[in-house]
Amino acid sequence: MTLHFERHGRTDAVETVLLSAGLGGAGGFWAPQIEALGRRFQVITYDQRGTGRSKADLPENYSIDAMAEDVLDVMRAAGVARVHLVGHALGGLIGLALALRRPGAIGKLVLINAWAAPDPHTARCFAARRRLLQNSGIAAYVEAQPIFLYPSWWLSAHAAQVEAEVAHGIAHFQGTDTLLKRIDALLAFDIAARLGAIAAPALVVASKDDALVPYTCSERLAAGLPRCRFELFEHGGHGITVTAAAASNAAMLRFLADQG
Repeated sequence: MTLHFERHGRTDAVETVLLSAGLGGAGGFWAPQIEALGRRFQVITYDQRGTGRSKADLPENYSIDAMAEDVLDVMRAAGVARVHLVGHALGGLIGLALALRRPGAIGKLVLINAWAAPDPHTARCFAARRRLLQNSGIAAYVEAQPIFLYPSWWLSAHAAQVEAEVAHGIAHFQGTDTLLKRIDALLAFDIAARLGAIAAPALVVASKDDALVPYTCSERLAAGLPRCRFELFEHGGHGITVTAAAASNAAMLRFLADQG
């Protein structure tokens, strides 16, 4: 099965940026980034297996490594041999796995609110979300999701947008079995001991008020990568690419455009 993907921006550009979303999995997550990145790069978005327009049953023991193989399939279908990969949370884990499995396929990595090893706070958050889904249902799970993604001040100021996101999330929910397998995959991911083998230049971005992934996880990730810049935002929450799109886009572009 070929996953759904789309091209944006400078389709004549020499360099390609592939955007890999977090747990939601759908390429539409990156709407705030496409125009800014597309002025310089060809941009590829895709719906991860089991999500969006790539609906499929996931096998047992589905893993981040399997998700990295899916990215290689997307690249082959798009006729692209090498990409700069920008990943948010789970999407960042996919980028790390791909950099280990196929280093020649990665130019640069941008890892946003990502991690190299399981964190007890993040695991507690996902345990609560899992119980909410299993015991209270899809609507309750999706309605609670913004609390983990966005800071309270942003939620208050963007109430209508949040309501629209919740309605869309319920209408296009990826499925309970799919979501649980994807949560299991991200919680099992641990490459802390292998970070030194990743040769790709990396930018690690984190926000201090991320309620789901402590910024200290990103600090440890950045410290373990041999060629890494670390950029820490005071505010933005877990969904910083939405809540601080202009600032996070500028950070990405500085790094991706740097020829040094």
